[in-house]
Amino acid sequence: MSRELLRHLPGVDKWLASEQGSVLCAEYSRAEVVEVMRMHLARIRSHLENGGGDLPPLASDEYTQLLRAELLERREISLKPVINATGIIIHTNLGRAPLAEEAIEAMARVSAGYSNLEYDLKSGSRGSRNQHAEHMLCALTGAEAALVVNNCAAAVLLSLRVLAGDGEVVVSRGELIEIGGSFRMPDVIAASGARMIEVGTTNRTTIQDYAGALSEQTRVLLTSHPSNYRIVGFTASADPKELAALAKDNGLVLIQDLGSGTLVAVTELDSEPTAADCIADGADVVMFSGDKMLGGPQAGIILGRAELIESLKRHPMARALRIDKLSLAALTATLRLYMPPHDPRERVPVLRMIAESEASVGRRAARIVKQLADVKGLTASVADAVSYAGGGTLPMAELPTRVVRLEVAGLSAAALAARLRSMQPPVIARISKDTVNLDLRTVQGNQTRDLVGAIRQAMP
Repeated sequence: MSRELLRHLPGVDKWLASEQGSVLCAEYSRAEVVEVMRMHLARIRSHLENGGGDLPPLASDEYTQLLRAELLERREISLKPVINATGIIIHTNLGRAPLAEEAIEAMARVSAGYSNLEYDLKSGSRGSRNQHAEHMLCALTGAEAALVVNNCAAAVLLSLRVLAGDGEVVVSRGELIEIGGSFRMPDVIAASGARMIEVGTTNRTTIQDYAGALSEQTRVLLTSHPSNYRIVGFTASADPKELAALAKDNGLVLIQDLGSGTLVAVTELDSEPTAADCIADGADVVMFSGDKMLGGPQAGIILGRAELIESLKRHPMARALRIDKLSLAALTATLRLYMPPHDPRERVPVLRMIAESEASVGRRAARIVKQLADVKGLTASVADAVSYAGGGTLPMAELPTRVVRLEVAGLSAAALAARLRSMQPPVIARISKDTVNLDLRTVQGNQTRDLVGAIRQAMP
């Protein structure tokens, strides 16, 4: 029976020539319809070969509508806003830092038409895109010069390629970091063309270890801040000022990769050095991300001595790694929020979320529970939990919070979380002890109504 049905399956070209195929090809591109129809015919063929005894009505309006729905779904925008209810503030998988309103407005203004991206309005001649952010970065950190590239990995790669060349880079074994996406510092050093010289041990590296590794081929001393982990106990690390002096005395360059980086002390739990601290301690070049603790767009910020930064600007690789105009607009708008008399903790969403008190989050959670009181089959309550900075930042810091705990009779936590992810907009929750937890710390104020609506729609 299955063989007989297989003989009745039309070829793709024959089906496309049918009335149904012609209708869909008029609505969508032929290539799209061909791809979807091939997938459907392969699926039907597999079903029949495995003992299936029915053939779908390929010539019916119902089947045409099924194909149309699949074609429409394939054309939907895949990158979309979501509600982050995980309590992880800088969530790498969810786009890291949400932007301040000022940054969003700046991107909209620049994208709506032309801009003076690389045009000097005073002289009427070609300008540099770097000028828009450089003066603020220098004012905020005390650096002599600054350069912005498209991310921090690019900043590390460019700096090592230019300042180390094919020479040696001395780095502590305790700082051979790996961040998300299998980004490993040894691999970046190798890609730059430099040779890595490891010193010290995993838990202890002293200034003597660095000094003992110097040779005629040494070009750079590199320190990488372990922003996504901590080594505790019997530990030691070289003092930044001693490293700066060692580099200066030997004609070397001290590069400090801060990773997540920050311009201000964020919380009492924060022991992260600021970029200004590193410059003041004598680092020659300092770099960090724009879309983590800074709270801006994806960018790699490089600060340091003027002659070194200028050499980075002139290198051909700088053009390949440069920041785009929309990210630059968002970055400059974010940096303005750090300039006096502004308090970035009031306007930068990442800093505001980190600073929000447990009591404040709890009050918002209680309001959500109250709005869900009439939903049958749903048990919603407020419970204690912790939020995290995320994004490889403040690894030892736990932020006390209050979450909305959801339980639905006859539905597992995993199933409920999946339902919430299928809503528009999708809600990304956290599962703990077979309950769905919603941390309002990372839910924007204007998303509350959508969150409540999604929970109601997700009920079976």
